[in-house]
Amino acid sequence: MVETTPLAENAASATASNERNIRRTTLPNGMMVLTERMPHVRSVSLGVWIGTGSRDEQAEENGLSHFVEHMVFKGTTTRSARDIARETDAIGGNLDAFTGKETVCFNIKVLDTNVPAAMNILSDLVLNPTFAADDIAREQSVVLEEIKMDEDNPDYLIHEIHTANFWKNDPLARSILGTAKTVSSFDEAAVRRFHSERFVPSNMVFSAAGHLEHEEMIAEITRYFGALAATSSTLARFPEPAPTPHITLRNKKSLEQVQICLGVPAPRVDHPDRYALYLLSSILGGGMSSRLFQSVREEAGLAYSIYSELSPFRDTGALSIYAGTSIEKTQEMLHLILEEFRRIKAAPVGEDELERAKNQSKGNIVLGLESSSSRMSNLARQQMYYGRFNTVDDIIADVDRVTAADVQRLAVSLLQPEKISLTLLGNLGELKITRDDLTC
Repeated sequence: MVETTPLAENAASATASNERNIRRTTLPNGMMVLTERMPHVRSVSLGVWIGTGSRDEQAEENGLSHFVEHMVFKGTTTRSARDIARETDAIGGNLDAFTGKETVCFNIKVLDTNVPAAMNILSDLVLNPTFAADDIAREQSVVLEEIKMDEDNPDYLIHEIHTANFWKNDPLARSILGTAKTVSSFDEAAVRRFHSERFVPSNMVFSAAGHLEHEEMIAEITRYFGALAATSSTLARFPEPAPTPHITLRNKKSLEQVQICLGVPAPRVDHPDRYALYLLSSILGGGMSSRLFQSVREEAGLAYSIYSELSPFRDTGALSIYAGTSIEKTQEMLHLILEEFRRIKAAPVGEDELERAKNQSKGNIVLGLESSSSRMSNLARQQMYYGRFNTVDDIIADVDRVTAADVQRLAVSLLQPEKISLTLLGNLGELKITRDDLTC
């Protein structure tokens, strides 16, 4: 029996413009299907989401989620890689995929008149890849070049070095791409086993948004995914990792700038303090009016780019500051960052500053839901992380409820010297940094 849930935000009595016409159906095999009708657009975005990512791999499998994501595009039992590309172009579609720490997504965006053809292509590459041995060998070469390319990119490399030490000895520390050693070890048996274990109804969510009808989408999805056998077992997950405060200085003499990453542990993605955390991050380094942008770039002229970033996961998270500057200015840069940490802990932010951060966050939320592709992604992520759907009005109300005292309390809790991790990458010379230098 197909179980369909019309969610609160598409109730017949709903009249507000922010209400969303969302419906959820569970197929008999356990696969979750989510749709959102957007009658004012002509596009439809379809996504197949796998509920595991690189942090769910064993050490010897590191990079396999990403590798399988690549491999499904190499050909299916009925289509070559060229056929997939040509047929997608023939319907004006945008076909893409990505791998994260906790998810893998395959998606396509098309005109509403081309949904049946898009569904046929998307389901075929997800369900029927051939994983031919010669294709595996060629794609190993491609991914190895991708790894080299990213290692030559200091913006990427500073993230990887910092993350590897921050979540030391945990799968979260590993690169999504894997290593040259692990990628080179993948063979047809490993790829097929991984695909058969992960691409199962209980670990998949199908999300669709745009100019669509829910019942028609259910019929199309059932046609292709309904025959998948239900699975009773759940995939094992690694336990919540413990962050490791560290100071890591990596010399790379070819770099003109010193790349800086400074981070602290932060709450998980669904934590009750998540909206206060968003505002704390925004106030510190979320835009041109943020404290770090103003003090480091505008007033001191130490950097072209400085910003804060949140990395929330299902059971933990991190708040990080990223910047680049010359070796001569590195210690002054650290001093200014830590001074802003001290300042935001010592006194509540002003009402005007808090209101600006709230408006920025609310604007990002609303603007981020204007396309069918962003709505499709939002549906899947809300289901996977929260198990429910928050309306725009719900989220705005949650943001508005955050007080200056909430932001200060969170800052005092998170921005502790003993919790800080610091990574520097560049031509460091004789530069030395100790824990005493991170007092804030």
